[in-house]
Amino acid sequence: MPAPYCRRFIVSEKSAMETAIVVPSSTPSGLLAPPLSSGILTQDELKKIAAYKAVEYVESGMVLGLGTGSTAKHAVDRIGELLRQGKLKNIIGIPTSKKTHEQALSLGIPLSDLDSHPVLDLAIDGADEVDPHLNLVKGRGGSLLREKMVEGACKKFVVIVDESKLVKYLGGSGLALPVEIVPFCWNFTAVRLQNLFETHGCVAKLRTSGENGQPFVTDNRNYIVDLYFKEDIGDLNAASDEILRLAGVVEHGMFIGMATTLIVAGELGITIKNK
Repeated sequence: MPAPYCRRFIVSEKSAMETAIVVPSSTPSGLLAPPLSSGILTQDELKKIAAYKAVEYVESGMVLGLGTGSTAKHAVDRIGELLRQGKLKNIIGIPTSKKTHEQALSLGIPLSDLDSHPVLDLAIDGADEVDPHLNLVKGRGGSLLREKMVEGACKKFVVIVDESKLVKYLGGSGLALPVEIVPFCWNFTAVRLQNLFETHGCVAKLRTSGENGQPFVTDNRNYIVDLYFKEDIGDLNAASDEILRLAGVVEHGMFIGMATTLIVAGELGITIKNK
């Protein structure tokens, strides 16, 4: 193993999980990661380091799920760069949003969709929260439905975050758990969502955009209700079922048991966790 890399293994009673602590200088594949500066790294620099590490999982000939958001953007940029350099070939991307679709086109990444490629080799995306079991909250950028469709069709789902996204339980950051809903009678649906989790101190708020306070509209022409919790919501699968049983709900932002690899960038390097 090259000198800049050291590994330690953590084995719990529930599952075996390999954790790699990587001090970025160069990567095992020879692709350079962004250099660590001598000062404190910004959050965006940490995101970029994690994204570059994730792209090491990409091989020529793969069908890739291309994530959405500030962290995933770095990964898509890197894939485009490696294609231009000839280090990757015959890649097909499946974007998870209109924004990522436009970015990938501008980089010359060939694109397709789930109708043509119902099984993907790999997806790379960020997350808003990650719990110790690699369950995620996603969708604060508004793309949760397409992200879940694409990433649910992947053989491997690599999640890239900076260490600020790690939480003890989903909702633990105090920030939003998004739920995509149909616009029809949205307030009726929002009230029902809030009532579902009343004992957990839930507050439901319609997401708005801009100064005029108009509802935020997703790529699918739906609205988003953001749920805020004061307490742990407990059994995630039970919570998921309750949310999805409500008429008017399209999808929620809990990605339960979907991630296969987590890459976390922190001040001391990169931590990799595999299921």
